[in-house]
Amino acid sequence: MENVEEIKGKIIDELKKIFDPEIPINVYDLGFIYDIDVKDDGKVHILMTLTVPGCPIYHIITREITEKISVLDGISDVDVELTFEPRWSTENITEDGKKRLRELGYNV
Repeated sequence: MENVEEIKGKIIDELKKIFDPEIPINVYDLGFIYDIDVKDDGKVHILMTLTVPGCPIYHIITREITEKISVLDGISDVDVELTFEPRWSTENITEDGKKRLRELGYNV
């Protein structure tokens, strides 16, 4: 079986394929992912946030994360937990995400 860091890398690769329907940036580069915990038994816990509490599309994003991560080799279970502490801000966005937003005309 792969080690935890290799699995985390594959999880991040998948997260970079999942986009917020309202912002054309993936959830990883938007800074929504606060923590990825991979246990030796293949259980994964993802702690994440969204732009605002009560986001009406939370179930779409969390379901897509669960579906894409659960099919990876070495994964036995996926738990996605939403938190709003600390609150998301544009400072969470990765440099790649900021670059993409600037290309789209946003000032970040």
